[in-house]
Amino acid sequence: MILVERSAHVAAPVEAVWDVVQRAEQLPAWLAGVRAAEVLSGEGFGRRQRVQAGRGAAHEAEVIAYQEPTLIGWRERAKGAGARAEARTEIYVQLTPDEEEGGTVVRLIVVRWPAGPVKAALLRLGLRRVGADLEDSLARLTDLAAVG
Repeated sequence: MILVERSAHVAAPVEAVWDVVQRAEQLPAWLAGVRAAEVLSGEGFGRRQRVQAGRGAAHEAEVIAYQEPTLIGWRERAKGAGARAEARTEIYVQLTPDEEEGGTVVRLIVVRWPAGPVKAALLRLGLRRVGADLEDSLARLTDLAAVG
């Protein structure tokens, strides 16, 4: 398992940030590496969505954590035969009201279970990029939520 997390303060109330992060169609606007996203079925916990990565790969995902207005998380699984089918990624967005400064503390968490030791080694080499992508995502989210 490989875990990367970043957090930032957003000068907007939890509800405004939640309005952005819980809508699948908003993912390309703030989540780095996402080119398109759509809801396939359902809403809230159990919602199924398709996420198109910037590099062209599309993954179906299921919302596995949903506590309005403070937590959403989804799981993407790689498709394919053999060990590759075991690869998965979970992404969590946790929102906490910032009582002292006002606004919201946003915590982005990416957990990856690579398909085998070679993939794990490659992912570890790319951890800096994943962290940079999360920081970029937080900056985009800050702009979106502040505008409303």
